Amino acid sequence: MPDEPIISDPFINTDDINKAPVKLPRLLSLDALRGFDMFWIMSGEGVVHALAKATNWPVLLWMSGQLHHTEWNGITFYDMIFPLFLFIAGVSMPYSIGNKLTRAGISSANYLPFAEKKKIYGPMIRRTLILIFLGMVVNGLFKWNGYEHTRFASVLGRIGLAWFFAGLIYLNFNLKQQIIWFAALLLGYWAAMMLIPVPGYGAGVLTMNGSLESYIDRLLLPGRLHDKVHDPEGILSTIPAIGTALLGIFTGQFLKYDSIKWPMWKKGIALFIGGLLLIAVGSLWNLTFPINKRLWTSSFVLFVGGWSMVLLSVFYFIIDVAGYRKWAFPFVLIGVNSIIIYLAAEGMIDFEYTANYLFGGLIQYASQSWQQVWLAISIVVTQLVMLWFLYRNKIFLKI
Repeated sequence: MPDEPIISDPFINTDDINKAPVKLPRLLSLDALRGFDMFWIMSGEGVVHALAKATNWPVLLWMSGQLHHTEWNGITFYDMIFPLFLFIAGVSMPYSIGNKLTRAGISSANYLPFAEKKKIYGPMIRRTLILIFLGMVVNGLFKWNGYEHTRFASVLGRIGLAWFFAGLIYLNFNLKQQIIWFAALLLGYWAAMMLIPVPGYGAGVLTMNGSLESYIDRLLLPGRLHDKVHDPEGILSTIPAIGTALLGIFTGQFLKYDSIKWPMWKKGIALFIGGLLLIAVGSLWNLTFPINKRLWTSSFVLFVGGWSMVLLSVFYFIIDVAGYRKWAFPFVLIGVNSIIIYLAAEGMIDFEYTANYLFGGLIQYASQSWQQVWLAISIVVTQLVMLWFLYRNKIFLKI
């Protein structure tokens, strides 16, 4: 059985924490899972949509349908991409500061002296602010069209804020207290959404217009909302998103736990079973508090958190326990530079133009119905070549 490795984290530069540039082994399954997650939004969805249109095969049509967000209640695979990334960021945190705990001879981050925590808080605040700013850039900040037309909430902003506050809980409370925080966040959000009345709608209304979350967005969120009356990355729904990051932190602490009673294979099984239990609890809660990605409901946190644990357990078993790693290399290329490819795919690089320039001469000989398929595949190839070049030259963006 291989030694249990330390993982990468695109949000934490370990040099900031350890004060020495140490080359650390990686938990490859987490890099691969992060890459698998990002693959679908960078270009993978385009391949599936094109194949579904070209072939009309039922399985591909179903997959294509899963690569769209639900309009309101319910869930698709596409709805899980964002929270899975946040979950992975949470898993990374216990590893990222693990060396500092080991050198201090303590078992829990909340026992760190305040002077040592201050060295961690600064980089955390800086990275959160950078993610908020980058999220606004993705939303079109540099295409300034007035304050009222600027969307300040964003995917990256939510990741930064939820990761930051989950990190504060991890650094200042022991595991039992962290679990209490997790339960309080989910139950408190549920109680607020169901019991606090919204003017003109009343209490417990979970529509886009009438929900408390939407009302808070209209009341407090500056600039333009994503859906005019509601923002899926709004203020109130960031609270349960902290719970998503905390689930990742719990998972990271468990995987990092060193005991002969818990070898890697047993951890993988426990993670899989724990994920199934969370899926079951989330499904039951869905009966009274619907699974809803736009509201980031508490049932959504548990349901998607459960699937995140199941997916991680599968990748962990195959890659880190069984040692089958070569197949995951394309996902690793994406996972170790996830921020770069996210920003690039969101409009900073026109991959379609580049792919057309490189492969358009060949693609034109394909039948009309298959030209979009080959174009979508060529976009994937172009992106992977760029990521391979960055990987080969050890260029990694760590915010």
